[in-house]
Amino acid sequence: MIRKFRHRGLERFFRHGDHRGIPAKSADRIERMLDRLDAAIMPGDMNLPGYRFHRLKGDRADTYSVAVTGNLRLTFRFEGEDAMDVNLEDYH
Repeated sequence: MIRKFRHRGLERFFRHGDHRGIPAKSADRIERMLDRLDAAIMPGDMNLPGYRFHRLKGDRADTYSVAVTGNLRLTFRFEGEDAMDVNLEDYH
């Protein structure tokens, strides 16, 4: 279950369906990813074909990433069975 967001626009989209703050052309894909993340109980549940799931390195080694588009990523951490610090970012 998603417990905490870092990206306000992403949280508004997830909770209220408000598309402001996220790329409109990626809204459907982001919605599917958030629904899957909300149902996930461990990071590996996001390891689906086309998501390019991976763990980040260095000081962000506790963070996981899935690809939304080109350089845009949905990043998150897990504490127990809960997704935390869910963010939409371009870290490349």
